[in-house]
Amino acid sequence: MPKMKTKSGAKKRFIVRASGGIKRGGAFKRHILTKKTTKSKRQLRGVLAVHASDVKSVRAMLPHA
Repeated sequence: MPKMKTKSGAKKRFIVRASGGIKRGGAFKRHILTKKTTKSKRQLRGVLAVHASDVKSVRAMLPHA
């Protein structure tokens, strides 16, 4: 059997927590920030959890995590 490989894009974007949850970064905070309100930028801070409906596909991309 060949080795199972981790998707390199997924390993850059997701981190598996000790509790089993998966952390992800938020979108829409990289550029073109002048037209976004201060409130919307503030609410985009911090990390988020991957939605329950997507956890299965993310785990398939990270077989060793």
